[in-house]
Amino acid sequence: MPLLYLQLHDQLRQWIKPQDQRHLKGFCEILAGMLQARSACMSQWIPFLDHRGCQARSHMERFSYFLHNPQITAELFYEPLLRQALSAFAGSEVILTLDTSVLWDEFCLVEVCLVWGGRSLTLAQTVLKHGSATVSFEAYQPVLERAKGVLPESVSVTLLADRGFVHGDLIRWARLNHWHWALRLKSDVNITLASGRTCPVEALFPPENHAHLFKNVTLLKDVTAHLATAHLPEAQDTWAVLSDQPPSLQTFALYGKRFGGIEPHFKDYKSAAFRVIDSKLREAEALTRLFMLLDSAILIAMILGLILVQAGQRASLDWHPQRGLSFLQLGLRQIARLCCQQLSIPKLIPLTKHSPPAASASGRKRAQVNCQIEFAKVVRL
Repeated sequence: MPLLYLQLHDQLRQWIKPQDQRHLKGFCEILAGMLQARSACMSQWIPFLDHRGCQARSHMERFSYFLHNPQITAELFYEPLLRQALSAFAGSEVILTLDTSVLWDEFCLVEVCLVWGGRSLTLAQTVLKHGSATVSFEAYQPVLERAKGVLPESVSVTLLADRGFVHGDLIRWARLNHWHWALRLKSDVNITLASGRTCPVEALFPPENHAHLFKNVTLLKDVTAHLATAHLPEAQDTWAVLSDQPPSLQTFALYGKRFGGIEPHFKDYKSAAFRVIDSKLREAEALTRLFMLLDSAILIAMILGLILVQAGQRASLDWHPQRGLSFLQLGLRQIARLCCQQLSIPKLIPLTKHSPPAASASGRKRAQVNCQIEFAKVVRL
């Protein structure tokens, strides 16, 4: 039997306990193939399997059956692994993002992710047959509920989301669950200020290099919150961030943490790591299971990358003077090396509750990440 498959099965069976053990074997077999092939395309997993005397077509049929099997769910396979990885987070503060990505102009991936180590780590996701990145609250509420369910007890949550998620139902749901939140607003949303004046957000944007902070605004009929607006030429856009917390310049810094993780995360899916665009799947439920497998593989690779860094061995795979590769890329390279040398992967450990700094492949990139923006004038209104 392939060594990586055996090691994954030996470790994962302590957390993942399906009624049919053949499903766990298939899960581990696919993860081993996916991690070594670095591909979401089923045909690329075949060289890394125990062939059992089977032809390639038989393996493809078996993969297809697995991805179309309603018994294969994130609740049964991904969430136990995720809970183990997040076990050290109890009582800590976490930042989550709610985002979408459109696939082939036909499907929409909706995810709630944890911002950690300069990347986004999926907590819950679903794929909808929906050609737009804008989805209703009813469509993504189950994803929020599942994300809430995998978090450890007593975690303080701040949810960040883009302009397509400014829904009154989302804000009311966040308040009911005691989540903090910060949402970016579209410029045409009407806002009622504390003074009673009602106007679109675009009328509240300040001059260049200025920031305006508005307390106690109302929108969407009955939602009360705080608003921070800014106009920075460097950002090539105006900013309007609505939050449940009193507005300050830190409102922009908080919302900016969304960008550092989610865009590289989607890039890892599509091109930088697993090339999901090459997948031949075109069914929403099967794609949801495929992304569950990808999330499992990403989590395992990130943990192995973290172990490598903690052991002081990063420089053996990363030539940058400081960490220039993400934990995912370090983990994938470590898996390739261990498999090549026929060595065992280490015991999987929980992630650290303190998020490590993001990787920086160059001094210029590090300067961009660490840069501080100065405003010529800040007005509180």
